[in-house]
Amino acid sequence: MRHLDLFSGIGGFALAARWMGWHTVAFCEIDPYCQQVLQKNFPHTPFYDDIRTIPPIGNIDILTGGFPCQPFSVAGIKKGKEDDRHLWPEMLRVIACEKPTFVVGENVAGIIGMALDEVLSELEGQGYSTQSFVIPACSVDAPHKRDRVWIIAHTQSKRIQGLRASGQQVAHSHAGQGLPVRESERSRETNWKAEPSVDRVVDGVSNRVDRIKGLGNAIVPQVAFQIYQAINKFNNQ
Repeated sequence: MRHLDLFSGIGGFALAARWMGWHTVAFCEIDPYCQQVLQKNFPHTPFYDDIRTIPPIGNIDILTGGFPCQPFSVAGIKKGKEDDRHLWPEMLRVIACEKPTFVVGENVAGIIGMALDEVLSELEGQGYSTQSFVIPACSVDAPHKRDRVWIIAHTQSKRIQGLRASGQQVAHSHAGQGLPVRESERSRETNWKAEPSVDRVVDGVSNRVDRIKGLGNAIVPQVAFQIYQAINKFNNQ
């Protein structure tokens, strides 16, 4: 599978693609610190710094993007389409140009009442069948809830039912079950490490603000991996 990663951040979608054995052919990311992380972890993958000027890539099987959430986040003023960070139209433009078989998008839950219907309708206008799910990070055993809206689109509408069932299975796995963060509070096996005990102010951590911002904007790659596995199973039917 040839993967084009838009709004790449620190590479969560691409990491999950690597676990699948898929090839990420290009990144698009404007943040300088995230660019450094991508160059370090994916040194042979080209990247573009602005989705508004990314050239056609070609032969894309799956296109992903956690398009900016600030217009819809409860942490902001929720200006929606009036926010100059509303870049979904640019992602849609790239989708229309590349015509990938699959599209996977991610955003905060605040998009549901503000723009989700429009996003799905515009994808369907490009010939895609769509399905959206609210999948929390705790569904893959992460120690926090982190509800996110995941959008899956496929060019063959009659075959979307299998993906819908797989997505619902991921979404309902541990959904809503917030897990304790400290090791002493955790009662069952998990692949996630507990948070260490730290003071309120941490000194001497290089690029601390950039790291926190990068992590805060990142997707949970384990969730993307579950979606990718469903896509792979669906694709091999």
